[in-house]
Amino acid sequence: MLRRLGVTGKVLCAISRGCVELLGLSWGIMCGHMATNVWFWILFNLFVVGMLALDLGVFNRKAHRVGVKEALGWSVFWISLALLFDLGLYIFAGQKVALEFLGGYLLEKSLSVDNIFVFVMIFTYFATPAEYQHRVLYWGILTALVLRGIMILSGAALIARFEFLIAAFGVLLIVTAFRMFQSDDEAVDLERNWVVRGVRKFMPITDDYRGTRFTVVENGIRLLTPLTLVLLVVETSDVIFALDSIPAVFGITTDPFIVYTSNVFAILGLRSLYFLLAGVVDKFHYLKTGLAIILALVGAKMVTEVASEYLMAEPIHVPIQWSLAVIFAILGGSIALSLLFPQPEPALAVVTAEPTAEGIIAAKEELAQVDA
Repeated sequence: MLRRLGVTGKVLCAISRGCVELLGLSWGIMCGHMATNVWFWILFNLFVVGMLALDLGVFNRKAHRVGVKEALGWSVFWISLALLFDLGLYIFAGQKVALEFLGGYLLEKSLSVDNIFVFVMIFTYFATPAEYQHRVLYWGILTALVLRGIMILSGAALIARFEFLIAAFGVLLIVTAFRMFQSDDEAVDLERNWVVRGVRKFMPITDDYRGTRFTVVENGIRLLTPLTLVLLVVETSDVIFALDSIPAVFGITTDPFIVYTSNVFAILGLRSLYFLLAGVVDKFHYLKTGLAIILALVGAKMVTEVASEYLMAEPIHVPIQWSLAVIFAILGGSIALSLLFPQPEPALAVVTAEPTAEGIIAAKEELAQVDA
């Protein structure tokens, strides 16, 4: 037993040293790229937190149904804010950095449409009232900002030490693209989700919603509400999406500041984009195919550039202008094809069986009761 504890202690010490080393490298990466002053990172994050506090504390203080007009206004606001930030990068950091941010932002924004498909499915499955959905997305996005920030800094630190990981990320994107090509849009039974099963097994949950509250105390017992379950499923789904989207942006640029800020601005506009497109997102049925093609091309670009450094005298490097042009063309083409060739409406079921005497009598009795 003591020997096992000794081995376990050594393993934990090794893991701890690795984590500390990784954190130190992440800090060096954060301070050593475009934003040489760490205060710039701090001020940017304080600005983001301030905007989120203003959003929930002032504009959306009361739970309400977000309409299309309100969602459109917020979408325009967040997109304009991202473009103004990009303009600032162009003025103070140059064209290349500005184009890298624009490419990363556009890629994240387009991939977030896939999140909307999943959010619609989650809210529909749990029958979440429309006036509570904004609160779930707010806290889900706040958690996503923290988790994605950790993932981006860790990824940048690993890439700085092991450059060949860019190729590994590229292979991951190609595999993801292949799975997107093969995936269907059939509904998923969320009761089999490991998060749902785990929470239901270890925590008591109320039968119905309790307003916008995540927990309540009833009969001296702390209970979770279904809103907490919805929040956890939303957060875990975003983490899964981040495993694909973050490597994709690393295919555009390896600067952690650009990867992080493009992610942040795309996530900040995700809630308003959801309320704007939730009712019509199924109309863009070719968009998922377009996103799969983009992921495959970005993955191929990452693998090719890394391989050419080892195999060719003059390594291949795809200019950011070409990457932006390809992303714009594929996204625009997939949206245009979706609108030009809409999916046929599902045909109504046709009843071919002849009416029976029992059925006619039952129908007459129902009509008599209605008339009475």
